[in-house]
Amino acid sequence: MDLGLTDRVYVLTGASRGLGYATARCLVADGARVVLSARDADAVAAAAEGLGGPDRAVGVTADLTDPQTPDRLVAAARKHFGRIDGALISVGGPPAGNAASITDEQWRHSFETVFLGTVRAARTVAAALPDGGAIGLVLSTSARGPVPGLGISNGLRPGLVGVAKDISDEYGPRGVRVVGLLPGRIMTDRNRELFAATGDPERARAEAEASIPLRRIADPAEFGRVAAFVLSPAASYLTGLTVPVDGGALRGL
Repeated sequence: MDLGLTDRVYVLTGASRGLGYATARCLVADGARVVLSARDADAVAAAAEGLGGPDRAVGVTADLTDPQTPDRLVAAARKHFGRIDGALISVGGPPAGNAASITDEQWRHSFETVFLGTVRAARTVAAALPDGGAIGLVLSTSARGPVPGLGISNGLRPGLVGVAKDISDEYGPRGVRVVGLLPGRIMTDRNRELFAATGDPERARAEAEASIPLRRIADPAEFGRVAAFVLSPAASYLTGLTVPVDGGALRGL
């Protein structure tokens, strides 16, 4: 199936590695061009080069806590590629810990990055998109069911699902779509860190796999392919919903 991605242009945040980079690879493989952003200048430059360099990908050093970042990314897409058709908005996972033990400062910092940074980027990009544009928000299965030991994520991600729905209602009449993506256990650096934090990463991984109907941790490319489809014109009637990419781990209907 042709996803209709040829020469379309997407902005991806937090995309020097992990799920953002995996999605960028899938987009570029199907003919799209991308603007990647991350806080580490060397990492984002290397990621862009790995995707084919300036003809296919450019890197921008940026932090979503900076209110100017969304406008800079939209401008970069237009400057380098002449248009913008969508975005994948992702931020790093917040600190682990139970909600009762997390400090006020950790909550404030995570709100600025995970929540407000995402909302600001989504509304800025949505306002800039043409008919047929799409935004994907990388959230977490914690948006539907609390994950033990991830109190901040359990608190903030459900709110972002509500925001995504609200924005999809606002921009739907203009033909702009907004979809939340809920990754489960995917073998990124984030999940390696969470496994390591248990003190017995092999056991933690085995227990995680046992709780997944497919009995395995996903490869980032498996998420990337779903995200690329959601952002593509092939998914033109999907908006205002959340899509789990979790191997069946969520138990809700």
